[in-house]
Amino acid sequence: MLFNSLDFALFLPVVFLLYWFTVQRHLKVQNVLIVVASYVFYGWWDWRFLGLIAFSTIVDYTIGLLLAKQSSPVKRKGLLWASIIINIGLLGVFKYYNFFVANFTEAFSFLGSKIQGNTLNIILPVGISFYTFQTLSYTIDVYRGKLQSTKDFIAFAAFVGFFPQLVAGPIERATHLLPQFFKQRRFNYSKAVDGLRQILWGLFKKVVIADNCAQFANLIFDNYTDYSGSTLLLGAVFFAFQIYGDFSGYSDIAIGTSRLFGFELKQNFAFPYFSRDIAEFWRRWHISLSTWFRDYIYIPLGGSRGAVWLQIRNVFVIFLISGFWHGANWTFIVWGFLNALYFLPLLLLKKNRVHTNVIAGHSKFPSLKEFSMMLVTFTITTFAWIFFRAETVVQAFDYVLRLFNLSLFSMPEVRPRFLIVLIAFFVLVEWCGRHQLYAIERLWLRYPRGMRWTIYYAIVMVIFLYGGKEQEFIYFQF
Repeated sequence: MLFNSLDFALFLPVVFLLYWFTVQRHLKVQNVLIVVASYVFYGWWDWRFLGLIAFSTIVDYTIGLLLAKQSSPVKRKGLLWASIIINIGLLGVFKYYNFFVANFTEAFSFLGSKIQGNTLNIILPVGISFYTFQTLSYTIDVYRGKLQSTKDFIAFAAFVGFFPQLVAGPIERATHLLPQFFKQRRFNYSKAVDGLRQILWGLFKKVVIADNCAQFANLIFDNYTDYSGSTLLLGAVFFAFQIYGDFSGYSDIAIGTSRLFGFELKQNFAFPYFSRDIAEFWRRWHISLSTWFRDYIYIPLGGSRGAVWLQIRNVFVIFLISGFWHGANWTFIVWGFLNALYFLPLLLLKKNRVHTNVIAGHSKFPSLKEFSMMLVTFTITTFAWIFFRAETVVQAFDYVLRLFNLSLFSMPEVRPRFLIVLIAFFVLVEWCGRHQLYAIERLWLRYPRGMRWTIYYAIVMVIFLYGGKEQEFIYFQF
């Protein structure tokens, strides 16, 4: 079920009314309703996916109980590895098995030996990378003693399958989200209104910015051999705004929807395209995944401590894994490798945590230096996105070679003026709201109510009038 679909527009009010007007006083029943609603939401794509998420839920719930009863360090570690192997094993079969078989077969063919590799005719379950990491966070934190295992299976199932963030995040930690299922929830009007405001902005990002950018990005990338370098540059920029509007838009809708039901999810995007270096970008982009890799892989490996070669190793490990997490394709691995190269100088010069504050925090405009740094960071990020978007590594390099020639200084063949105006408006609003959790959180609250509602209705009208062709969220495929 897509957030930007009629199905969800009907589904959400029904669940909301049942949640607050029929079972408000019964916490257990509220959690049961969340589980049922989440399974309906998830099964809307394919009912066969439900068995997989139910299996993951049962496995980690059981291992959590066993960890609570076990005091032997060896046996506790065995239980932890059982959870890791089962979860990553399922992810590997559905997402990476065919990739490894194809590359294994190709490697032997290159060496002169032909072997027959049998691939699996299976579809990738929606959101499997997200809920796999979410359940793993529970097992790991119980093992580390940061969280007590729960005996309430319904609450745990609601935590794993919570429908607003089930298929594309944010990837919530058990330490943050799970305890919220044990607290009595009361309807809060101001939180609900704030949630609706964030949903509105998320829909604008997705339907107006991302979906319109997608049409032109797809056109240019699919026919890149027919266009000049300037048009290819425009295609890369359109994709940069497409993926940001698409993914951060989903996060906004997920967080806003959660607030309607009395839950608080963590911020997943913090205006990453206003970053002054790539380290700041990765602190602001897909925060829930970046911090997951940091806490569960990067720091256990040693992080930025130890010998220089160990620091370099850890940087490449974390970015290559991040790339591979996004998809079973060499393009994502190259994308991760590029980001590691970008990040490495900052780490070695110990400048990776210089920019932790909001850019131009006490000014309406950035300084010339800040603007230049922001432009450079956006440029190298957009360059890396070319590899993320391309179908193959060969296509990505060909795209880059055709981009950097004299035609780069010609007039682009594709010039959607209305979309450029919309992007400019979008960037302006995001800049004005960069101090907030999302752009319009408090942006117009000082205005009279009539003026505020006029602005909100105007955004709704823009969504209906200029919404692009309905498309799935990009991160559903991951």
